[in-house]
Amino acid sequence: MRAAIFSDIHGNAIALRAVLDDIAAAGGVDEYWILGDLAALGADPVEVLERLRELPNARFVRGNTDRYVCGLLDPQESAAQIAQSPHLAGNIAARLAMLCWTQGALFASGWMSWMSALSLEQRVTLPNGARVLLVHAAPGADDGDGIRPALTDDQIAALIEGSAADLIFVGHTHWQLDRTVGGIRVVNPGSVSNPWAPELRAGYSLLSADERGYTLEHRRVAYDCAAVIARLRQIEHPGAEALSGHFRGERLPPWAA
Repeated sequence: MRAAIFSDIHGNAIALRAVLDDIAAAGGVDEYWILGDLAALGADPVEVLERLRELPNARFVRGNTDRYVCGLLDPQESAAQIAQSPHLAGNIAARLAMLCWTQGALFASGWMSWMSALSLEQRVTLPNGARVLLVHAAPGADDGDGIRPALTDDQIAALIEGSAADLIFVGHTHWQLDRTVGGIRVVNPGSVSNPWAPELRAGYSLLSADERGYTLEHRRVAYDCAAVIARLRQIEHPGAEALSGHFRGERLPPWAA
């Protein structure tokens, strides 16, 4: 069997098309494992969901922004966050505006029921018996700090303890990771959208498995970041400037700051 694993599409149809084209060029797959943060915050949440739902044998898990969009967005919560961190006021306000914009698009297009039904995790057993866990941030969580490259083995071990898995795929941090801790392999395929500089290509992974075991290939795909910025401006997206910083290569991951 062959599976493509990717995460954090964030409504970026241009990046998603590039990844799907690359998967096809690599010979195609039998299954797609998609690790959440599907629609918010980008310019084309509906097109992204339509493309994803067309994929055969696709498994989905819920990301934190998927859950946010499906819930009641409370401006008072953002106001409280701004009061605690006034230097982040612009970022917090832009994030709320983008979530509200995405929520409106999904309500108008009839996608909210499907999004609301996404599960926290999915489990797969490979032909050789290896147990696979698919989740967005960490076992049992779609939010929080996630499993970041800067974590020690002990810190990762604490996050994956009791996961009942041999191979765990996560997203959330937008940063490729492949670590084995205590016999458990933890893989983040990277982000389809909103990359961290200096690597601006979309990331995903290909898994090939049979009765003898499995292999993983981590792939990067270039896409037209300038076209993404132009699309955000064309539709007067409320987060156009905040998001464009990612696609111009201006945003470094917090652990690299």
